[in-house]
Amino acid sequence: MTITYAPTRGSRRVAFTPEFRPAPRLAALDLYRTDDSVVLSVDLPGVDAGSIDVGVDGGVLTVRAQRTAPTIEGATWLSRERQSGAIVRKLRLGQSIDTDAIAADYADGVLTVTLPVAERAKPRKVAVAGAAAAPEVASAEVASAE
Repeated sequence: MTITYAPTRGSRRVAFTPEFRPAPRLAALDLYRTDDSVVLSVDLPGVDAGSIDVGVDGGVLTVRAQRTAPTIEGATWLSRERQSGAIVRKLRLGQSIDTDAIAADYADGVLTVTLPVAERAKPRKVAVAGAAAAPEVASAEVASAE
């Protein structure tokens, strides 16, 4: 029995499947760091605040939201360019983030997530053990030495 190689044999079946669903879209974001936290701003215009879900699992921050398409009874759509459906964004968090104190706020179509920097990751001074402090010399002694 001979088997014929046909790399595109099943492509028509896959390409025109009516069950095709678009993948969740990525939301645009800005990310910056201050002394005490990392701030994430995610654009979510037209999203109902109740559909926004922010979660942390295993060091990965996930932002999910759902934008529903408007339904207007008796309307005939001439153009529909605003996308609807799921919006998802995932970011891997470093060890320096305090995941227990993450806060989120949604206003004017922008989700702001504040990721506090853990105390152990903040810059600090380290005391040197065994170093003798230099004795303070009184200004009168310095003047007399000259």
